Amino acid sequence: MKLSFYGAAHEVTGSCFYLEACGKHILIDCGMEQGSDQFENQEFPLNAAEIDCVLLTHAHIDHSGNLPSIYAKGFRGEIYSTHATYALCDIMLKDSAHIQQFEAEWKNRKAKRSEQEKTLPAYTMEDVLGVLGCFKSYEYENIIDLYSGIKIRFIDAGHLLGSSSIEVWITEGPISKKIVFSGDIGNSNQPLIHDPHYITEADYVVMESTYGDRTHGARPDYVNFLANVLQKTFDKGGNVIIPSFAVGRTQEILYFIRQMKENNLIKGHANFPVYVDSPLAIEATNIFNENTKGYFDEEAMALIDKGINPISFPDLHTTTTSDESKQINFIETSKVIISASGMCDAGRIRHHLKHNLWRNDSTVVFVGYQAEGTLGRILLDGVKKVKLFGEEIKVNATIVRFEGISAHADKDGLVRWLQSYEKKPERVFIVHGQDAVCNSFAEFLSHDLGYNTSAPYGGELYDLQTNVMLKAGIKKKPELTSEKQFRKTSAFQHLVDAGQHLIAVITSKKDGANKDLIQFTDQINSLSNKWEK
Repeated sequence: MKLSFYGAAHEVTGSCFYLEACGKHILIDCGMEQGSDQFENQEFPLNAAEIDCVLLTHAHIDHSGNLPSIYAKGFRGEIYSTHATYALCDIMLKDSAHIQQFEAEWKNRKAKRSEQEKTLPAYTMEDVLGVLGCFKSYEYENIIDLYSGIKIRFIDAGHLLGSSSIEVWITEGPISKKIVFSGDIGNSNQPLIHDPHYITEADYVVMESTYGDRTHGARPDYVNFLANVLQKTFDKGGNVIIPSFAVGRTQEILYFIRQMKENNLIKGHANFPVYVDSPLAIEATNIFNENTKGYFDEEAMALIDKGINPISFPDLHTTTTSDESKQINFIETSKVIISASGMCDAGRIRHHLKHNLWRNDSTVVFVGYQAEGTLGRILLDGVKKVKLFGEEIKVNATIVRFEGISAHADKDGLVRWLQSYEKKPERVFIVHGQDAVCNSFAEFLSHDLGYNTSAPYGGELYDLQTNVMLKAGIKKKPELTSEKQFRKTSAFQHLVDAGQHLIAVITSKKDGANKDLIQFTDQINSLSNKWEK
């Protein structure tokens, strides 16, 4: 009964935890690391083909994005999630594969001109389709007999449609332990979805700490704030451009706009059009509409019971093709354009910024976190000119930040969630936070509230039967690697992954017919002899 940490250890993204119990190898989340590495990733101790299953807290790419990668390396086990998480993964992992392949193609075009080596995508659409076939989805609150001695249950985490904390019960011989993996704990009073549900018992808790060093402050009046922005902009004859994350945030903004229209908050522009210009956001909105029961909160369900769609309204338009997207900017009527990406680093939003940033009458409203170095952050920091598609654009539009909106619980919310446990757990592991935040939140819980806490680094290993650390994590910072070195490493790593997959296939043929095994052996030897020459 052992637990180790291979992602989101003193970092916010890349969640991945490894549980060994009852002879099974289990991953909790398999997320993609986004942004620069703060600490060097530790080598995972087993081949992907040896992983029995993955327990997935939710669909965000920093929790699910490496699932196709382990499939490419030979994983053929089950992936357990809620129904809504599976539905969102279906669109988000496909979108991620498109991005992986597009970036590889772009790098290869660039490399071809300078005779550099070929870059391979982290995974392909075939890997995504394969891994989607591994999903087994369930409703909240149902206890699932995973294996002999292991049971699990998904509890609503209130972070995203279908997001969950996962309870895991393990019995090995006379010893039983319960571990809770928090996933991302949601902010309270979000539109559409429930507040986080509380859990009352656990021996161990693995807990996120994204905002473990701050509070969100008083909850803003989102509807009236946004209505005021729209009123001022439309009165000037301009457009409101909203760069928005396609899954979760876009649906919240639609919820707010429906309320504005219902209550006639925009005077003189009652029929203003709203365009959702993001194929991923449109697909995600459809999934929200198809997954209401058990996922939407009481307020949203009350609307549905009256025949009202909480995220739809008259004059809402969706655009899927690039031609439809381009036409939006030739419509003279003042309008709202919601488009991706949320940080303006790619996607159709950049075209809408090109057409509107130079206009004194238009407004750009940021409704989510803008990472350092992104176009969104640069605009918020007050830059006067930006370059888009090779053209220098003056920033004359009003730039507005939508304060306080977050899908993550703040420090107070995290503490409330932890204090719901009737008895203090044996140990609380603090993960999914920046380096300083993990340390400060763990220290606060320990010093001020009396919890036994650890903030593990990558590779750290614990015995859950004895509550003893067996192996310390490594705090090593990553070394900078040149682009050319990366390409060589990437191609070689794909070869290694293929070799591991082959080993897994060979192992699975242990009880095969002799005739088939001899034929398989001859094929492997023939291929090996070819490459040795």
